[in-house]
Amino acid sequence: MPLSAGTKFGPYEIVAPLGAGGMGEVYRALDTRIDRTVAIKILPAHLSEKADARERFEREARAISQLSHANICQLYDLGQQDGTHYIVMEFLEGDTLASRLAKGRLPLEQVLRYGAEIAEGLDQAHRTGVVHRDLKPGNIMLTRSGAKLMDFGLAKTVASVAPQSSGLSVTLTTPNASQPLTAEGTIIGTFQYMSPEQIEGKEADSRSDIFSFGAVLYEMACGRRAFDGKSQLSVASAILERDPEPISGAQPAAPPALQHLVEGALMKDPEARWQSAADIARQLRWIRSPESSASAARPSLPHRRSWERWIWAAATLALLALLLWFAVFNRPQRRVVRAYITPPSDAAFDFMGDFSAPPVASPDGTRVAFAARGPKEGNSIWVRRLDTANAEKLAGTENAYAIFWSADGKFLGFFADEKLKKISASGGPVTFLADAPNARGGAWNQDNVILYTPDYRDALWKVNANGGTAVQVTKIDPSKHSTHRWPSFLPDGKHFLFYATNHAGGRPADNGIYMGALDSSESKMILATDSAGLYASGYLLFHQQTALVAQKFDASGGILSSDPVTLVNDVQHDGGTFHTVFSVAGDNVLLYQPGANTVGDTDLLWMDRSGKVLGRVAERGSYKGGRLSRDGKRLAVSLGDPSTNIWILDVERGTRTRLTFDGASHRMASWSGDGQSVVFNSQVGATVMSGSTLHTKPANGGGQDQLLLARKDSQGAPASLFWPQWSPDGRYLVYLEQSGPTGASIWAMPTFGDTKPFPVVKPESPTGKVVHVRLSPDGHWLAYSAIDGNREEVYVTSFPEGNGRWQISREGGTFPVWRGDGKEIYYLAMTDANLYAARLNAEGSRFEVGESQPLFPLRSVFSMGEPYDVMPDGKRFVVFNQPEGSSSPMMLVLNWTAELNK
Repeated sequence: MPLSAGTKFGPYEIVAPLGAGGMGEVYRALDTRIDRTVAIKILPAHLSEKADARERFEREARAISQLSHANICQLYDLGQQDGTHYIVMEFLEGDTLASRLAKGRLPLEQVLRYGAEIAEGLDQAHRTGVVHRDLKPGNIMLTRSGAKLMDFGLAKTVASVAPQSSGLSVTLTTPNASQPLTAEGTIIGTFQYMSPEQIEGKEADSRSDIFSFGAVLYEMACGRRAFDGKSQLSVASAILERDPEPISGAQPAAPPALQHLVEGALMKDPEARWQSAADIARQLRWIRSPESSASAARPSLPHRRSWERWIWAAATLALLALLLWFAVFNRPQRRVVRAYITPPSDAAFDFMGDFSAPPVASPDGTRVAFAARGPKEGNSIWVRRLDTANAEKLAGTENAYAIFWSADGKFLGFFADEKLKKISASGGPVTFLADAPNARGGAWNQDNVILYTPDYRDALWKVNANGGTAVQVTKIDPSKHSTHRWPSFLPDGKHFLFYATNHAGGRPADNGIYMGALDSSESKMILATDSAGLYASGYLLFHQQTALVAQKFDASGGILSSDPVTLVNDVQHDGGTFHTVFSVAGDNVLLYQPGANTVGDTDLLWMDRSGKVLGRVAERGSYKGGRLSRDGKRLAVSLGDPSTNIWILDVERGTRTRLTFDGASHRMASWSGDGQSVVFNSQVGATVMSGSTLHTKPANGGGQDQLLLARKDSQGAPASLFWPQWSPDGRYLVYLEQSGPTGASIWAMPTFGDTKPFPVVKPESPTGKVVHVRLSPDGHWLAYSAIDGNREEVYVTSFPEGNGRWQISREGGTFPVWRGDGKEIYYLAMTDANLYAARLNAEGSRFEVGESQPLFPLRSVFSMGEPYDVMPDGKRFVVFNQPEGSSSPMMLVLNWTAELNK
């Protein structure tokens, strides 16, 4: 039976189980002496009686006791108690590489970074005389601090020889003859990652680990195993006889140097392989470095035959002669020019987040428009001619975001105050064109048609730039997507590109760049990717992993051809809005912001009522909202990308506990009145149409997940259940129910009687919907935001009766939150993105709304989670804040198409 919480092994107190396998159980525990979270691996008593199990357990302890490296899980202690052997290790927070690979291949940048870290850890083990012998994705943990090697249960200790200084580092290992751990002919390891010599039952040394690492590196880059089959026999045959398909088939942007590196690791003959994990680590870091390129020359393998070296030398001389001929007789007429563009004086760029405005080049390439903010003011539009050093701020464009140019370059379109607006590019009056509560991009063609996305969960609409009625253009298929955004017109002004994706994740194959037409609601998928693209000079420019690439594109037929060519290795990408910070004009001007923020990362901050940052709640991560406990001592958060799990952060002690472990996405956690359990939303399918269910689990992580509610609509399809929360007395479970692609209402399920759910609040209009819901601390009132027209507003009604309706916000509001005593409601305004506080007075059935006052701007991302919460006294806020993306300057590249010929 699993150990119960509170069980002690010396000073170590069991907190919760982490996992179990055939050779042991792992628990999260607390070292009570120094208040440190650790992991304890135990060998149960029934296995301790088996000599082979005990030997493997002790072997793992001996192996990792010799190792101390940032990329190897650290050993703290080992012992025995009442017949149970245990190892105390570093507690690692993250996912195994196997879990990550279940979602698909890794971006190239992560392949190179994690690969180098794994190789460095492996090299340290080899230098210490330890051969892992079971290197595989399941034994590699990806943490915030990097990749870490785990599970040395099959490791063996050998005599190590320091590498010689002969150009290539070589680690020689010899079997420990005095105490052999395996006999000749015994197969040790996991079949898909074994070296040929392990398959044949021969002795394994450090080069066997290098072969296994080559198989792991291949799988990281391709998303599939290097050697696979329907049986162990077929897998073994593949390892012994065949080479895997080239990496470029699955990872087109992979440089030849990476393919060559993996080939060298997967050589059948150990003598022909790379001889040192340190060499592999250096090569991976070189490939990743700015000095490297996708066409970099291949590093030479050790033990090449002399005739092979002569062939390579001859080929190199021929290539040099060809380059010399081109340099002398075919000098390019156009040179690539690069320059930095810094922010205006006393201002900072604002290129990341829901209400930001990345730079956009004018159609003729002579100017750039962008958003910048001062220390005491929000965004404004700035325009700079590229032949001058100064930028001009356009008056009347406060709070502007998502800027775009008219086709003739005379006007700028933008969004502010829940409206689509336009202004002359040289300044002047601002004209209102259409409603746009939370827009996601616009485009303006030569026929004066503006194409735009009015809300973050909406299709594309069009309106005449001189005014008129807006008309929907595209139609969202809710089984695939929840948004169409970031449109850009193609040269004919009739067809356009846009980005379609699903906020719940969806199928990666369905998310990407699409092509549509103004006179049709049909669209055609062009490319599966993670953000919008732009067309220029016969190419489609788009984001791939961390790079900006260009691929030949027939704009008339919507057909891609040839292979992508890397233009920029590291470009800033906003995973929260599916947008990459770049712009292009013709074949001359390319603008981008360098950088490689981790996709979807969020700062988790403490702020006071003035917006002053008081400190960090926890380190930066891919948070998707969270909720404080009633006493303010713990925070339940959703963490992960793309799938999320519930974690409990102890905000006083700085520790955290993972609550959910299955493959579903878990969000919208809320606390029971006594703080002993957490209720949350769980979604297994790819889209909102897949439905979602409500679950609860003890907050200490020690109990089992319990399904609370699953519902079906009138057609028998799964309903989506959001924002679950217990009433303080535990008598009701309140939640938001959405049946089908539109419409949502608030329901409550009693925990007494027949427990039949009943509606509390329904939308006032057929097209309306409730968006968020929050019970008051005493459970007598219900705050919610709803769309009953063109704008989302915050309201309050009584609970559980649902009598009365008091409006809290006046100019748009969302995400209502109560103060601990119920005397204030906070909400996020849609007009200026400020957090507001509204005074309240509630006595009995009487409810009065006082004045609202702005507190501070909130740079949050709408990501299926609360962007903030408040401490019970209303003096401090937990804020899930979009990281500032303004520290880096813009990069200007002139004659960017010349890069395509390199």
